[in-house]
Amino acid sequence: MSDQVTNILVVGIGGQGVMTAADVLAQAALELGYDIKKTEVAGMAQRGGVVTSHVRFGTKVLSPSIKPGDADMMIAFEPAEALRWHTHLKKDAVAMINSYPLEPPVVSIGLFDYPEDPIGKMRAEKVNLHHFNAGEAAIELGDRRLVNTIMLGAISEHLPFKADVLKDVILSRFARKGSALVELNRQAFELGRTAFN
Repeated sequence: MSDQVTNILVVGIGGQGVMTAADVLAQAALELGYDIKKTEVAGMAQRGGVVTSHVRFGTKVLSPSIKPGDADMMIAFEPAEALRWHTHLKKDAVAMINSYPLEPPVVSIGLFDYPEDPIGKMRAEKVNLHHFNAGEAAIELGDRRLVNTIMLGAISEHLPFKADVLKDVILSRFARKGSALVELNRQAFELGRTAFN
């Protein structure tokens, strides 16, 4: 186990599973004996507002918040939210981005404009990003809620522990809901592993 603290920023829109993804990451790290700190900010999460979660783990973690420039990786369930939070990333950080756009209510009611080409803007700033339409992939698998598992599969190869640890935590969450759902999430996780890496 490394002494270094790993900082993961999970961002998106309410209903996409941002907080669940953060819980899974924290549970996987906890099972490996890491000290964990986690915090969430939900802006009208139930109504599709923006949601952010900070997950920090290591041998000793003092604060739950990730400062700008300190995130080792970002899992972005929505591209505009990735753009909004990319300044929190370290220079060599990895950003995993679901390229399927979802406008939050502040955009749909006209308070803010949705940014033009958020992924292109981040690429121009030399962000180390991987993007894929996880929303479309989830729909093809039969359930749009699988975006969550696809995105966790995508980041799994970049974590300081084996991908199978994360996969086992995800699958155990669905074990009581039946083997079909477990298998669907297994497929979604493996899809994320191959599509984003």
